[in-house]
Amino acid sequence: MLPRKLFDSDLEGFRDSVRKFLDKEAVPFHEQWEKDGQVSRELWLKGGEMGFLCPTAPEAYGGLGCDFRYSAVVMEEISRTGCSGIGWPLHSDIVMPYIQNWGNEEQKQKYIPKLITGEMIGAIAMTEPGAGSDLQGVKSTAVKNGDHYVLNGSKTFITNGQMADLVIVVAKTDPSKGAAGISLFLVETQWDGFEKGSNLDKIGMKAQDTSELFFNDVKVPAENLLGGQEGTGFMALMQELPQERLLVALTAVAACEAALDWTKDYIKERKAFGKPICKFQNTRFKMAELITETNAMRAYTDFCLELHLDKKLDIPTAAGLKQITTDLQFKVMDECVQLHGGYGYMTEYPIARAWADSRVQKIYAGTNEIMKEIVARAELG
Repeated sequence: MLPRKLFDSDLEGFRDSVRKFLDKEAVPFHEQWEKDGQVSRELWLKGGEMGFLCPTAPEAYGGLGCDFRYSAVVMEEISRTGCSGIGWPLHSDIVMPYIQNWGNEEQKQKYIPKLITGEMIGAIAMTEPGAGSDLQGVKSTAVKNGDHYVLNGSKTFITNGQMADLVIVVAKTDPSKGAAGISLFLVETQWDGFEKGSNLDKIGMKAQDTSELFFNDVKVPAENLLGGQEGTGFMALMQELPQERLLVALTAVAACEAALDWTKDYIKERKAFGKPICKFQNTRFKMAELITETNAMRAYTDFCLELHLDKKLDIPTAAGLKQITTDLQFKVMDECVQLHGGYGYMTEYPIARAWADSRVQKIYAGTNEIMKEIVARAELG
């Protein structure tokens, strides 16, 4: 594994704390959570106590005020354990930053402290049955009526959807204006008219609650409009998406590293024709290829992380990074399953679950086809 200059001894100490916590509080229970379709709420509260939720949140709201490297550590360690049900990265590094960057002081005081402690679990509702990567195609509407908005519509594939207490909802306040008519709302899940649909049955990420959400004349107080005025939603989404795509890339590379570690151990122990399979040329060459590609991707991802820390990570670069890292992730998982042979197809082996978990990485946060289009538009017009 390449040395990482961005991570000093303080960060590595933090990493060690996260790793020990996950080994004790998550790994032994994840198999049961996969059967349950969600992790325990207790894990969220314990993570909050340890400072693992929203580490970048300002101290004024009870946060640690750390830079994004601390968030990177948390998401990398979750990815390395294979505990894909833990929805902390979305909560901490997508939901909370929307409120921090676009919320007013009242909204920040009301919600950020509870996100930090895990008292409230956050989700963001963008995708609809007929609108995935095309955010301009959302059909949900929010109509102003005196001191509140009336929210109607539905969302699907919403991470943390079953457990969420607070959802950032993307809706049209003026459908005639296209992207300029999109607004964001802070919606509490206990409000009348808010309904959680089924916990969706997925081929992977079984412990991650991914849900349908329905809004039937939900009265959203006008003060819960995010961004200060109507029509700012699309701008906010575009500005926050680079961090989301960097998040996906960081987890992808960490997952590759974990898969390679599991596979190294397996091929040294497993024998065929009287010798360990790591002695066969095909195995050695395939592992050498995957290790080198993962090291190269680690270096590139850390470079993009450095750009983000300097506020220089732009939309096309983040899009390209998300596409190339998740393509590699699925390649690594598939090749490592092959090197495990029949055992690689057994869910008792972590590589089998990681293979299934990896497939969605090429779909969410914008499909990889859309990522290529973003890069092409930037470079080719």
